[in-house]
Amino acid sequence: MNEIIKKVTDQIVTRSHKSREIYLSRIEAAKRHGVNRQKLGCSNLAHAMAPMDQYEKGALAALEKPNIGIVTAYNDMLSAHEPYKLYPALIKRRLLEEGATCQVAGGVPAMCDGVTQSQPGMELSLFSRDNIAMGTAIGLSHNVFDGAIYLGVCDKIVPGLLIGALSFGHLPGIFVPAGPMPSGISNAEKARIRQEFAQGKVSEAELLKAESASYHSSGTCTFYGTANSNQMLLEMMGLQLPNSSFVNTNTALREALTEEAAKQIVAMTEISGHYKPIAEIVDERSFVNAIIGLMATGGSTNHTIHLIAMARAAGIVLTWDDFDALSKVIPLLCKLYPNGTADVNAFRESGGMSVVIAQLIEAGLLHADVETVVGRGLERYIVEPELRSGILHFAQGPRESRDEAVVASCVEPFSQEGGLKLLSGILGRSMIKTSALKAEHLLVEAPAMVFETQEALQAAFKKGELEKDFIAVVRYQGPKSNGMPELHGLMTPLGVLQDKGYKVAIITDGRMSGASGKVPSAIHMSPEAAAGGMIARIVDGDRIRFDVMNGTIEVLLEDGELEKREISVPDLSANRHGFGRELFVSMRQSVGSAEEGASLFDLSGEERA
Repeated sequence: MNEIIKKVTDQIVTRSHKSREIYLSRIEAAKRHGVNRQKLGCSNLAHAMAPMDQYEKGALAALEKPNIGIVTAYNDMLSAHEPYKLYPALIKRRLLEEGATCQVAGGVPAMCDGVTQSQPGMELSLFSRDNIAMGTAIGLSHNVFDGAIYLGVCDKIVPGLLIGALSFGHLPGIFVPAGPMPSGISNAEKARIRQEFAQGKVSEAELLKAESASYHSSGTCTFYGTANSNQMLLEMMGLQLPNSSFVNTNTALREALTEEAAKQIVAMTEISGHYKPIAEIVDERSFVNAIIGLMATGGSTNHTIHLIAMARAAGIVLTWDDFDALSKVIPLLCKLYPNGTADVNAFRESGGMSVVIAQLIEAGLLHADVETVVGRGLERYIVEPELRSGILHFAQGPRESRDEAVVASCVEPFSQEGGLKLLSGILGRSMIKTSALKAEHLLVEAPAMVFETQEALQAAFKKGELEKDFIAVVRYQGPKSNGMPELHGLMTPLGVLQDKGYKVAIITDGRMSGASGKVPSAIHMSPEAAAGGMIARIVDGDRIRFDVMNGTIEVLLEDGELEKREISVPDLSANRHGFGRELFVSMRQSVGSAEEGASLFDLSGEERA
């Protein structure tokens, strides 16, 4: 095992000792022997089984067989979640064959960030994660379940489901993906047309045609953003079936994997004799493995927020310093859009998670001896699921890539360091996705241009006011200001300017997510402007040195000058109402910083004052 990984893990264990002890003691107190519904009164149980058929009622009343809850994020607005409409019936059928019963415990909201990008609704996106966590807890609160199956794929949904699942850590749990859609138009072609549209070279009809050829069917979007990073993380943490994330939706293999997940959850219940609650799978090493996977695959920057929030739901305290230290020793093994041109279907064809996990274990860069839903040890994840005469088998998986242009080896990686880095300086601390940056863009020194919204930057671009070297400071985009929406609208105009040869970069207290690409972007700046962060004191023309290699952002002013300035506070009232935003005002007032996971919940294991 790499010494840095051991050191970081030990630091997390020490740092988390008190909160982890509190969490585990609470989980121990929640455990029951036998089926959970034994604690219910007759009226309670009658309500719980009222809509079931006579066989199912008999099974529940007998108090001898497990009852599994499904928490589903199904809707047919998200292409990734539309296939879930069929899953409850499929799962129930399989569980009955296993002698168990099953009920949909509850549904949780699932918004599509692709639909809400640059729209007012995007300001609800980050907060939907904690709303999903609460919805998960409400669904499971009936206390009639001996295990849970979680149906979710996309951006905030999986983190929210896992936070909720960890609050019911005494229950066994398994996550079931829906799989990606088949590949459509190439990512390179899509990016080209987007940039041409931004320059007025193609029509809106041509842009819509290209976008529709990319996002064209049921299934997860095929670029490697937050949704697909979620699936990678679940495998790295042992919470999903091995190498199952990127099997296409609506296929016989996908259906067989869903049935296998249902079978597996029964095997983990207390009544099976092999009790394996989710709290005993997820530990400090699980989260270190998740960060390592994020670095090795060049995954979404959103997880520098979500992993911190998910970990603290289990009493584990992660920091950005952990991400930074691990990034220095984890090689970048994948070239997936937006860090390359390949999509997740090409990733799977190259060997997918089997190769990534095999390479990391062989190099001593992973905690291999961890618990998973299929048994102890991540070696169990070096497999390839396949159907033989209609029967699911997990064959020996590839340990080396079938296409080294997509997945490399630890011996010859795409980069010696992972895809994320911590930046710090007088403005605070922020994260940057480095995996798609060219060497000539790792150092930018230029005057600041300050914007309070991404729309203001877009308007300046259309007027031709940005044809120069500059660093865009886009502030009041943090969780306290407006819910921290993703600022994808920045990338296309700045990408155009970069292609013209200008030196450009972004500094923001907002998010850029898994679609962050070729423009150097210091994101999640903490403290944010609305919390009095120094980013609120920058003015147009301040010279900034943005140095990725050294991990620093410097404002080239006389000592003390920035601190003496008044904080600039724009009118944020427009972010307080409309499109449901008025319902989230208290969340903005209560939310923690991005560096603490932008969470509404207790982060320490102790009650907040």
